[in-house]
Amino acid sequence: MTQQEITCDEIMAVFPTIAETMADALGCDVDDIKLDVSLVEGLDAESIDFLDMVFRLERAFKVRIPRGEIVENARGTLSEAEFEQNGLVTDAGLAQLRAYLSEIPAERFKTPTKVKDIPRLFTPETFCKLVISAQRSAKAAG
Repeated sequence: MTQQEITCDEIMAVFPTIAETMADALGCDVDDIKLDVSLVEGLDAESIDFLDMVFRLERAFKVRIPRGEIVENARGTLSEAEFEQNGLVTDAGLAQLRAYLSEIPAERFKTPTKVKDIPRLFTPETFCKLVISAQRSAKAAG
């Protein structure tokens, strides 16, 4: 997501724990958690569920996931003004978001995209990448 590419093997190594954690947080069956399912549209996750999932993932993986990191990381090197204007993601921002959320099929990106709707794109794979990035950061710091 950030510096080095995250591999499929890395994703599959953390996915079972992430799937169990998400199923517990969302009150659904672990079999409902697929790498590519939309957490909002497919599993009815709400913003409070995202906070709960991040908290549970931090405990499960013993990592720190700063709140708001996904959107901040998605911005990459773009300034806030380059990424969004009046609550809408700019064309440059959308290109950056598509690259950052490479696991999301292109047709799920709507134009215009409201910044507040970015979490609607998130999938369990998005959280796998977030955990892997957090693990790498912890390892680098530690």
